[in-house]
Amino acid sequence: MSHRRQSKRRPRSSGAALPTRTALLFVAPATALFAVLVLYPLATALSYSFFSWRGIVRDSWAGFDNYVALFTQLPYRNDLPRAFWHNLMLFAGAMVFQNTVGLGLAQLLHRLPRFKRLFQTIYTMPYLVSPLVIGYLWSLLLSPLFGSVNAMFKAVGLDSWALPWLGDPKTAIWAIVFINSWQWIGFPVLLYGAAMGGITDDLEEAAALDGASAWQRFTRITFPLLTPAIGTVTVLTFIGAMEAFAIPYAIGGSQGNPAKATDVLSLLFYRTAFQSGSTNSNGISSAVAMLLFLFIFGVAVVMTRLMRRWERRLT
Repeated sequence: MSHRRQSKRRPRSSGAALPTRTALLFVAPATALFAVLVLYPLATALSYSFFSWRGIVRDSWAGFDNYVALFTQLPYRNDLPRAFWHNLMLFAGAMVFQNTVGLGLAQLLHRLPRFKRLFQTIYTMPYLVSPLVIGYLWSLLLSPLFGSVNAMFKAVGLDSWALPWLGDPKTAIWAIVFINSWQWIGFPVLLYGAAMGGITDDLEEAAALDGASAWQRFTRITFPLLTPAIGTVTVLTFIGAMEAFAIPYAIGGSQGNPAKATDVLSLLFYRTAFQSGSTNSNGISSAVAMLLFLFIFGVAVVMTRLMRRWERRLT
């Protein structure tokens, strides 16, 4: 009998799923923090955007009037599309920079493993520093009076390149695009490097034996297998570019100087909420925040699905 009882007992597998109650217990703290720090502020901002305000006192139901005001009243109808365009420029510039320079650096470090760790550390150091510090540092480097960037151009005979980069509306936004891309270049370098490390050498060796060139091996083998990493970089870069605040604020202040040439949506929200002087600043700034959230969320979902389709086609 004892032998039969022992035979009926099945040993518990080490990979067995946790009971539902135990799993919920582990998930509960993160869920509570997400609800308090994300969902509650989001729901509050949504409710604020549908009311008119007298200072910090909620007034009457406004419906979509705050959203209509963003597209019909000054200065919002001018500031909103300009700031939105600048955010798109930040995203486009970061994507071009990361998928050319970042991918190239990752490929180079993958081929030169001796100094891989050293250079990966160097490239990742900037994004470990506060963006505010990065912004203030570059504002000093690009100063037309004592900045080292213009001094370097003059020293090598490129006097025509010694420009007031942050004082000219035509160059200020491009300077921010470069600074933002430069700070975050370490992230795609690490991600692409890790993805390349997961690609087996047998594939490239077989292609080389078949006569494929280095460029063909990269475009036909390496690049398609990097699709998941490219999708991750694209989505996170988009979210970061649309939420950009610290570097534009450090460079151009809350007004997006010069002449609002560096204005972005987060600066518009900050300026509307705290510096507009409007009695209905809570309602309109909440409408800006909700539009920004809906756009980021919607585009991020679409990007994720498109990247997954692309991944299935290429792999």
